[in-house]
Amino acid sequence: MRQQTQIDLAQRVIDFIEQRGTELTDEVFLNPVDTYTSEEQLAREREVFFRQSPLLHCHSSQMPNPGDYVADELSGTPILVVRGQDGVARAMLNMCRHRGARLKDGTGHCERAITCPYHAWTYSFEGKLRMVTPSAGFPGISPDDRSLVMLPCVERHGFIWVLPQPGGQIDEDKLLGGMDDEIASYGFAGYKHHDTRRVTKAMNWKLVIDTFMETWHVGTLHRDTVAPIFQPAVNVFDAFGPNGRLIIPRRTIIELKSKPEAEWDFLPRTAVVYTALPNSLIVWQGDHLEIWRAFPGRHAGECIAEASLFIPRAPQNEREKRYWDKNMDLLLRTVEEEDFPVCEGIQQSCERGGQKHVTFGRNEPALIHFHQQIRLCLGLPAN
Repeated sequence: MRQQTQIDLAQRVIDFIEQRGTELTDEVFLNPVDTYTSEEQLAREREVFFRQSPLLHCHSSQMPNPGDYVADELSGTPILVVRGQDGVARAMLNMCRHRGARLKDGTGHCERAITCPYHAWTYSFEGKLRMVTPSAGFPGISPDDRSLVMLPCVERHGFIWVLPQPGGQIDEDKLLGGMDDEIASYGFAGYKHHDTRRVTKAMNWKLVIDTFMETWHVGTLHRDTVAPIFQPAVNVFDAFGPNGRLIIPRRTIIELKSKPEAEWDFLPRTAVVYTALPNSLIVWQGDHLEIWRAFPGRHAGECIAEASLFIPRAPQNEREKRYWDKNMDLLLRTVEEEDFPVCEGIQQSCERGGQKHVTFGRNEPALIHFHQQIRLCLGLPAN
């Protein structure tokens, strides 16, 4: 983040703290409860967001070497991303062209080729068919018509994005929009993967994103965990097209007032939450990076949430490893024991039909922007 941007943001935060104010939108936003409960809307979301839109698949450090792979089908499409001998990450449908068997699960490394576990059909890291077995059983089969089905894939600033359907293109400049240069400035491409956890919850996938979109609950819901760390009830939000940046200041930010502006070290004194529509959060946490991804489950009232922790360098000793393990444990404990139980209760309230809308206040601009963009992309009324 440019120094002048840090100074400007710090000044906005300090002004709000001194004035006991926060960022305000023009009006309250009434979000229909069926955004969380409608199976019809979920079907539209699956098509528009989880099939037709580029999705953040993983971080570059999760597959640094040729033959490394990351596979999942959280979007509904079985995706396999493999790093080639040329260092390029390529995405393909995770389906053998013989009988459709899944080629790989999770993360790992292929020594020389991608080999199907069912009948040992073999593919190069670039998805080209190399060998069928038994060869006499498949006369006329060639790499041209039985290589793996490729998916559009882009690696940028340490993040790998995949379009979950064949054909089409990914416009790199639109992935992060106006946030692109700022995300690049952190140097996330050099970060190392530390840990990833995945949970299934009884709530709509958008409630995972909602959890991070305001700070007004921190002083009450998180009073025994992260509330002592963060400045309560201050939001500073900027929209970048469909995406956005929410500043969550730490209590130490007020110490900047005693320093000349040129010496303001803003980033270690904040959490910065970047929303990457539709379903990802890129979160700067002072000394490390978190990535959150949210996906629909089997129905509108179920989701899969994934949290990953990335650090500037691999731990050099057991003490450093324990430090990052504690960070991950705090992260998961906070959302698992505090945020997500509340969100599951919200989901139940929406499903029971007691009201037609949930209310987002003027003091919740990031929430309002996120849901307005969701509705805009789906062709739904803005409010």
